[in-house]
Amino acid sequence: MSIDQIAPEALKLPTRERAMLAASLWESVGDPFEFSVDLDDEAALKLAEARDQEIESGQVTAISHEQLMHRLRQ
Repeated sequence: MSIDQIAPEALKLPTRERAMLAASLWESVGDPFEFSVDLDDEAALKLAEARDQEIESGQVTAISHEQLMHRLRQ
């Protein structure tokens, strides 16, 4: 079953049940913002600056949130 099939049905649920479903799904994926390595502030800043430079130089192309979500769903 795909998200395109599930989502319309899930959106028909009452608010409380949608919230419970959302919480259950969120818990199943873990924390997407948790990194496998710990970075101190200085290292995180250097990483952010390096990523920004990659975009500015054209070495990589940034994509929108919408594009990212579309790719993840495929």
